[in-house]
Amino acid sequence: MVAPQQQKLKVNGPVAVTANRLTDGAVVWRTRDGGWSVDLADAAVVTTSDAALALLSGALQRDIDAVGAYVAPVELGTDGSVLPGNLRERIRVDGPTFELPH
Repeated sequence: MVAPQQQKLKVNGPVAVTANRLTDGAVVWRTRDGGWSVDLADAAVVTTSDAALALLSGALQRDIDAVGAYVAPVELGTDGSVLPGNLRERIRVDGPTFELPH
């Protein structure tokens, strides 16, 4: 079941569903076949609220592989690549914005 705040989702461009893998906390992306991938290129990208809610609903129904699923903005590159759509997702994909101590 989708949370009430998610039911009025407004989509203004391409989006994907993302979460964190339960076993190790890795960032994962919902794929078209209903699985999860650590590669953003494998993400199911949709452009309508109904399609985004359907992806999110499927992710939330099976909350044992990944947790905290939500709809995130993505951008499509000129070559068809999928890129993070905002700063939060860039950090989640690329890691910290500063060098970690060794």
